[in-house]
Amino acid sequence: MRFDLVIFDCDGVLVDSEVLSCTSLAALLTEAGLPTRADEAMARFLGRSVTAIAEDFQARLGRPLPDDFLPRFRTDVMARMQRDLTAIPDIAEVLDALTARGQRFCVASSSERPRLDLALSLTGLAPFFENRVFNAAMVARGKPAPDLFLHAAQALNADPARCLVIEDSLAGVQAGKAAGMIVWGFTGGSHHQDGASAERLAAAGADRLFSRMKEFDPAGV
Repeated sequence: MRFDLVIFDCDGVLVDSEVLSCTSLAALLTEAGLPTRADEAMARFLGRSVTAIAEDFQARLGRPLPDDFLPRFRTDVMARMQRDLTAIPDIAEVLDALTARGQRFCVASSSERPRLDLALSLTGLAPFFENRVFNAAMVARGKPAPDLFLHAAQALNADPARCLVIEDSLAGVQAGKAAGMIVWGFTGGSHHQDGASAERLAAAGADRLFSRMKEFDPAGV
């Protein structure tokens, strides 16, 4: 099958950022009165938007996040990215190969646009995507709803049934399947160290699992 469009998530698929983000989030949630470990933040919020974080906090504690929470979270994550962010190994070679084949691809991420732009810029991946960058602020519902993936497909005139999604999170896999797309689960990020990631993504509906970008064969797309 030749796909109309390959849709990459960003965090945990293009860049190895999930540990940085969830460590920051856990620390700030704990400070705000909701004791949280990094692994708990990862289990609850991996692949989801800041809106989901705010809604969860309100539901669990009966009060909104502190006014300065999201600005502090954004600032801290971006500072951590500036220091420590790296691209997923071999992703640039994969994108090069897709470009050479004329295969269309884009990024569709739950991250806010400034963070998404910074991640792509810091890792040198921004030129691959140009104006094919989509994020949760563009739609009414974030992942696990299908809205973002369907929006990307519509914007690029692609048939959802002929789209391939590359995701690392349960919410992302669920969103891709709900959109009627083929979904491959990627477990090569540093946050996938517990040995159960593949099983969780498969249970969420992933059509294929792989742990190294070298296993992603552009010629087979």
